[in-house]
Amino acid sequence: MATETAPEIQLVVFQLAGETYGVDINHVQEIIRMQSITAIPRTPAFVEGVINLRGRIIPILDMHKRFHLPAAETTNNTRIMVVELGQVTVGMIVDSVSEVLRLPTTSIEPPPPMISGIDVAYLKGVGKWNDRLIILLDLDRVLQESEQRELQREVAAGVETR
Repeated sequence: MATETAPEIQLVVFQLAGETYGVDINHVQEIIRMQSITAIPRTPAFVEGVINLRGRIIPILDMHKRFHLPAAETTNNTRIMVVELGQVTVGMIVDSVSEVLRLPTTSIEPPPPMISGIDVAYLKGVGKWNDRLIILLDLDRVLQESEQRELQREVAAGVETR
């Protein structure tokens, strides 16, 4: 008789301001090294600019600025996670990406009201993995729909003016 296992989600685990976060791997297109970013005027402070990724113009978000966390220096471990945020593909600058893991859904709890200064609205929950806590980021809420539309317009306008 087969034993049933709890449903799992597969997460890409990354670090940001000393905390461990995870995002659903299904939203992650790729992870790349930090590279030169072209600034675009008239965008929100958390938008660092854009990169050209194999012919695609990708807006780059500084997650420290987005979540009002202390700034971090770029190191050899700094990565850009290319993800789907609602209707737009963006790159998220994170301190490092450490692993991909499977987390049983039974080990996920609702997020407390505030974690490390990040508003609970951006979170799906907190997962317990061995002796670690992984903060689960809700990628659908990182940018509001109005911000997604504005970002798409600004990137298009910035590209056209070159």
